[in-house]
Amino acid sequence: MIRRIDLIPSSIKLFVVLTFDFLSICCAFFLAYFIRVGIEGIDISWREVAVFLTVTLSTFLLFYITDIYNSVVRYFNAKSFLRIQSLLIVTTIIFYLSGLLFDAFIPRSVPIIFLVITSVFIAGARALIGFIMDKHWFNEREGVVIYGASNAGRQLVHALSLGNKYQPLAFIDEKERYIGRNVLGLKVFPYLKINQLVKKYGQFKVLIAVPKVDPIRLKQIVASLEPYALELLIIPSMSDIVSGKRTIDELREVSVDELLGRKAVKPIPELLSANITNKIVMVSGAGGSIGKELCRQIVQHKPRKLVLLDVSEAFLYEINQELTELLQENKSELTIEPLIGNVQNGMLMTHIFNTHNVQTIYHAAAYKHVPMVEHNVIAGITNNVLGTYEIAQAAIYCEVETFVLISTDKAVRPTNVMGATKRLAELVLQGLAKKDHDTRFIMVRFGNVLGSSGSVVPLFKKQIKKGGPITITHPDIIRYFMTIPEAAQLVLQAGAMGTGGDVFVLDMGKPVKITDLAYKMTHLMGLTIKCDDNPEGDIAIEYTGLRPGEKLYEELLIGNQPKKTFHKRILKANEFALPWPDVAKMITQLTDAMRDEDVIKIRTLLQGFPLEYMPNPTEQKEKRTEESKAGIQATSVEEVKEDALCLT
Repeated sequence: MIRRIDLIPSSIKLFVVLTFDFLSICCAFFLAYFIRVGIEGIDISWREVAVFLTVTLSTFLLFYITDIYNSVVRYFNAKSFLRIQSLLIVTTIIFYLSGLLFDAFIPRSVPIIFLVITSVFIAGARALIGFIMDKHWFNEREGVVIYGASNAGRQLVHALSLGNKYQPLAFIDEKERYIGRNVLGLKVFPYLKINQLVKKYGQFKVLIAVPKVDPIRLKQIVASLEPYALELLIIPSMSDIVSGKRTIDELREVSVDELLGRKAVKPIPELLSANITNKIVMVSGAGGSIGKELCRQIVQHKPRKLVLLDVSEAFLYEINQELTELLQENKSELTIEPLIGNVQNGMLMTHIFNTHNVQTIYHAAAYKHVPMVEHNVIAGITNNVLGTYEIAQAAIYCEVETFVLISTDKAVRPTNVMGATKRLAELVLQGLAKKDHDTRFIMVRFGNVLGSSGSVVPLFKKQIKKGGPITITHPDIIRYFMTIPEAAQLVLQAGAMGTGGDVFVLDMGKPVKITDLAYKMTHLMGLTIKCDDNPEGDIAIEYTGLRPGEKLYEELLIGNQPKKTFHKRILKANEFALPWPDVAKMITQLTDAMRDEDVIKIRTLLQGFPLEYMPNPTEQKEKRTEESKAGIQATSVEEVKEDALCLT
């Protein structure tokens, strides 16, 4: 409706307003006489007509001089009302004086009655239109309930009143001083009475207006609202609002890391910058999810030069553009060197390291998707194992100071080719670390990364928005999760702590059941899961069965009794390593089998190597399922901490 009014030409709007004001003055003038003397007492002569014309022209002139007709009626407020009211008082005085001037019949009460009627017609009509348009009565605004009746919540109500999307219905708050009272015309309810709101208003969105909230507290808020299947949105952080980057009504979805509710692992600044500041740093796989975040973190610690390496021109272009714009905004003189290349090309790697005098390497280039590598065994080994071997050899030859490998929890007792290749890549670096050279080789192992390409979170979001079904391989499957920034910071810190051949893992807390994650994500988007208990639900879950090589849950440690580090949430794994001759023999055997394109032999070799690779661990699955149901995790970080070390 507002949009249609906006399309009307200004000249037509002005004509309508002038006509309305003229008719209002006419009605007010004659009604004032009618109320005072009745119909029989009205005797209009040229004197009264002269008074009427004087009053009318004076009103239009005053309104024109004070820019009343340039004001937008939609935004009429108390200040505008007082302004018009003061002008009408002046007009009333002119009414009285002109009656004396023309010797017209004007009883003393007529100008006062005229003032009251014109105030109702002219100022009142404008106020009514402004109120209606402010409330957007002609629009279908979506009802929302605001969680938090304090300052941020009140600001949000004011911001929403200027838009045409949301209509605040009520507040939810836990503070006793607010509950049961009205704030800005909205009643404040305790969260325990959400059912009443749902019965009264039906399904609505909940806008969380708590700008400064601890992750654990936010998880509690989300947990109290999530069972009602109400879509949750949250206001930006206060720092973004104060800096002007965001406005309070720029709402966003509750992120999955906020849903999981684990406090972010705080980094140690000295460890973050140790291998970066004033050094020449290279990131392989710079265009991937982890590689991009590594680059974002690295530029904050002022390296001398950052070399970006990726085999994908498109991904390399994206991260190079992003970093270039970021550096321009910050007026940084850091040199960014984007290079297209494959880590499997040892000669190219040597050329790059020598040309740019690389001092620190973060090796994130790998094939990581389990099903893809399972169907492309040779490509997976070529990239993940031989590529790591080639770039590591080049690093030794060029005397690179630090080499950090991005590994995965799937390398622990692997059940798939991808995990086996990453474990073998770890053994390659552990073997090379024992040789006589000056390069430190460090490995960093972590679980699933929220929001990374191919992760379950964006897949679930896509499936929910399409109306389902949500596909899950097994109802009991569980996973560890961490955020992309956490993963990148772990890599940077571990590179500073390692002495050579070290494997580091992050204590990521308790694992998450994927089915529970699906339920929570669906509820947070305002939908429900269709199941036996809720056949009328919106989204169905479809269990597709474990994929080849997929575990019910992942582990982070192979051996027991990990060692403490400078960071209380980072552990150093205590695991066996092979001497380089044994590793070299395995690489030779794999290379020969790949030359013959003998995938069966390659799989057999992987099972024969000391990787604990078991592609079909049926008995192990059953055992671990029972342990999972009983709440047992023999090799989890939590149990190792209890049985071996106190890491707090």
